[in-house]
Amino acid sequence: MTQITPFEILLVTAPGLEAPLAEEARALGFDVQGTITGGVTINGDWNDVWRANLELRGAGRVLARIGSFMAFHLAQLDKRARKFPWNEIFDPRYPIKVEVTSKKSKIYHAGAATQRIETALKETLGATISADAEITLKVRIDDNLCTFSVDTSGESLHKRGHKEAVGKAPMRENLAALFLRQCGYSGTETVVDPMCGSGTFVIEAAEIALGLQPGRNRGFAFEKFANFDPEAFASLKRTEIGHTELRFYGSDRDQGAVRMSAANAERAGVAEFTRFKHSAVSDLERPEGAPGLVIVNPPYGARIGDRKLLFSVYGALGKTLLERFKGWRVGMITSDAGLAKSSGLPFLPVEETVSHGGLRISLFRTEPL
Repeated sequence: MTQITPFEILLVTAPGLEAPLAEEARALGFDVQGTITGGVTINGDWNDVWRANLELRGAGRVLARIGSFMAFHLAQLDKRARKFPWNEIFDPRYPIKVEVTSKKSKIYHAGAATQRIETALKETLGATISADAEITLKVRIDDNLCTFSVDTSGESLHKRGHKEAVGKAPMRENLAALFLRQCGYSGTETVVDPMCGSGTFVIEAAEIALGLQPGRNRGFAFEKFANFDPEAFASLKRTEIGHTELRFYGSDRDQGAVRMSAANAERAGVAEFTRFKHSAVSDLERPEGAPGLVIVNPPYGARIGDRKLLFSVYGALGKTLLERFKGWRVGMITSDAGLAKSSGLPFLPVEETVSHGGLRISLFRTEPL
């Protein structure tokens, strides 16, 4: 594969959020081909790989399909792996981790297949194999077709590079961005989170309004690839910060969460546009100006807290919003439909459930109240 020949790129996300990620990718000009469970496929070149990592808010990681061949037994896998042009992708100075899955194939022993591919990398490229390597080669053997993909991201893309402090059950940034998108948020209205935790929704909303690239403050695995072009990548980065008259508000009954959110916003460079305060949901105040979006990720009671005690919390939140936020839309993320219903808010039918941290969570949305 060359720098300019298009190939398949997989944008990974939580199952259930493929549609909004595909929508975001199209909006950014990527050549979307379709969706699979947990991902969106696009066609592109290495420039698109770099840009996807840098600009996509909803992707968890970006995988590049670097080649495939048929292999019906280990000797054949060994021979073809040794002929594969690894030097076009990998720099032997950096360790590689190999992960193999096998399904409906004559090569059914993933461990043996892993060993053959690792040996090919060591003996033909001079690579070091390490379980702790930042660079991961993912091998899928499905119906005897062996497909090589490389994880171009490294650390998960939800790690934007500016959040040091997180709460007990944090909402990942990439999920928060897609939930904001599903609520119709595009950066042109005020956002309020009355249970802000570490400030994820508020910070993401501010960054979107300011046109900031989510990957601007972090590094990526592809920067250690043999085909990486630092100057071309630098040209994709936007260094200027935009401006908005909007402000984005977070509050929490936990004083520590408020301090944490403010510190995270400062590191992200959006402190000027965000406001965090210590407040119970019953004391929530409507900001001045046009109606916007209230988005909240309350406790579910599944892992943190007692579910029975949460009905009053959801009820108080719903009452406050119905009384003080006329004209605003609401988005609520929870794993418990009963708790959502107890808020008394007029939710639309739920479209999808999303797999997150071993739970199935859903976005409950309203029209303007």
